[in-house]
Amino acid sequence: MVVIPGLEPNGAHADPDRGVEVLIIDRQPLFLAALASLLSSRPLRAHVQTEIRSDAGLTIVRARTFDLLLCELRAEPVSGIELAKVVADERLGVPVVLLGDDGDEQQLAAALTSSAAGFFTKSAGVDELIAGVQAVVSGHRAVGARLMARLLDQIVAPYPPHSRTAAHQLSPTELEILAMIGAAHSIPAIAASRGISHKTVRNHLAKIYRKLDLHGRTEAMLWAARMGLTSN
Repeated sequence: MVVIPGLEPNGAHADPDRGVEVLIIDRQPLFLAALASLLSSRPLRAHVQTEIRSDAGLTIVRARTFDLLLCELRAEPVSGIELAKVVADERLGVPVVLLGDDGDEQQLAAALTSSAAGFFTKSAGVDELIAGVQAVVSGHRAVGARLMARLLDQIVAPYPPHSRTAAHQLSPTELEILAMIGAAHSIPAIAASRGISHKTVRNHLAKIYRKLDLHGRTEAMLWAARMGLTSN
């Protein structure tokens, strides 16, 4: 599993006695029951509510405060990706973890540019899924090992010549910051190491994304790895 640090910790769970409020949306009752049992046990001890239909789940999220929403990628009638977009657009303030079946890796990979915070297949190991949930609840993004394996297989092939040409457009500072993003450093960590403000780091990242035609930190991490910037 890969955890991509968030800009700042999620402070919604400062009270350990309150517990984590979780909503799970999935069409398969047996999977719902198994996942609910897993999350409500140690170490998370979540308060779990389940729903089969995604439109009903969205109504629940609008009416109550949740710390985490796990949604099946192929949820109906609103897909997991569409639901994550609605949650973000309406500023409902709950991170979304997308869960795909085996064979859905390509769709999950495509969803990395969405507003969802976690991406896992349903066959993920228990320890990995729990760690991923904890990372997302803490304000980070998490990508499951099975999905990362597929992405890394794509990374093995070198970038086409035009991508290497694009890399020459980056300044030395931008290359160094891109390498740090590739190594999963957070914006505060980059700012501290270079003695610059968070805003300056974000400005550099905006220029990097524009020059390389990237759509966010996840794509930047993969780009940096594929170009060998994180091999040292």
